[in-house]
Amino acid sequence: MTTEMQEIAVTEDKPLLTGQADSSKQDAELAARILLDQGQEHSIETPHGVLHVTLHGTRNSRRPAILTFHDVGLDNKSCFLPLFKFEEMQEIVKNFTLIHIDAPGQEDGAAVYPVGYQYPSMETIAEMIPAVLQFFNFRTVIGVGVGAGAYILSKFTLANPESVEGLVLVNIDTNSRGWMDWAAQKLSSVTSSLTEQILSHLFSQEELSSNTDLVQSHRERMSKAPHLLNIELFWKTYNSRRDLNLDRSCTFKCPVMLVVGDQAPYEEAAVECNSKLDPTTTSFLKMADAGGLPQLTQPAKLTEAFKYFIQGMGYMASSCMTRLSRSRTTSLSSSYSMDGSRSRSRTLSQGSQGGQMPPSPSQTMEVSC
Repeated sequence: MTTEMQEIAVTEDKPLLTGQADSSKQDAELAARILLDQGQEHSIETPHGVLHVTLHGTRNSRRPAILTFHDVGLDNKSCFLPLFKFEEMQEIVKNFTLIHIDAPGQEDGAAVYPVGYQYPSMETIAEMIPAVLQFFNFRTVIGVGVGAGAYILSKFTLANPESVEGLVLVNIDTNSRGWMDWAAQKLSSVTSSLTEQILSHLFSQEELSSNTDLVQSHRERMSKAPHLLNIELFWKTYNSRRDLNLDRSCTFKCPVMLVVGDQAPYEEAAVECNSKLDPTTTSFLKMADAGGLPQLTQPAKLTEAFKYFIQGMGYMASSCMTRLSRSRTTSLSSSYSMDGSRSRSRTLSQGSQGGQMPPSPSQTMEVSC
């Protein structure tokens, strides 16, 4: 039994002009890219006030979001934009939603707080983060914090261990300021401007002495900031922080990567923090020629280290990370270890050179960038 097919001609009442469909598609894609680059800005109500948050990407809650928190004197753009715009970082960015949090009153264009305003403590700011996760309907995040932001994300993680799958902490200082630090800060406040005090916190002495372009740009940006009073309040709050009281029995329940430049102001603090954490779940990366802000001065190295970190958590397939692999064969000054206790596969690729195998989960491997 056969079936006869009849050819039926269908005509369009309003046929598209040649190239019109392609042009419309290109315009839509361009608009989407612009929106993605700029991010979606939100003012999120929390139990302790409003947070300015910028979201990049779609709200895909099947994976954790990458949640960032900046340092004093910076906002999410000046702290993280060069890193997350870096070409090789796009392999990660396209697979994750980015959530950038600005500390209260630190975002560009923020209204100036009135004189006498009681700025929230570091603990209080950490308590504002769960409202952000709830707003975007994310159950877990991978935190990336720098300086004060690293401290805040640490407080958040200790209080909400089920919400954090991994932490990248740059220039972390888990200790409160001692009497000597307090006295030095008091003297500095008399002899130096607020901008210079914060620059000494952000950059190494070598960078300040050579007055690099990066130092100059941040000095100009802060000195001309209309919300400088807000920056001062955040600075004072950070200097009033308490000890995190970390030790092997009271520590993070997730993988942690500590990052610091070899000449950074907080190199010793980061080394001390590393000594308090579980070596089977902690990676320590001391970056050569990175200065005080390695995410700005060495985005390539930090990107590849971050890829290893994400890969070890089982969220990315093995990638070609030749730059970091090559650097590991030259000098050894940092520890890098991964924990194998999670159900996901956790691997640390050594690259193709020499046919080296990844270390076992309990090992600590010395690396350097």
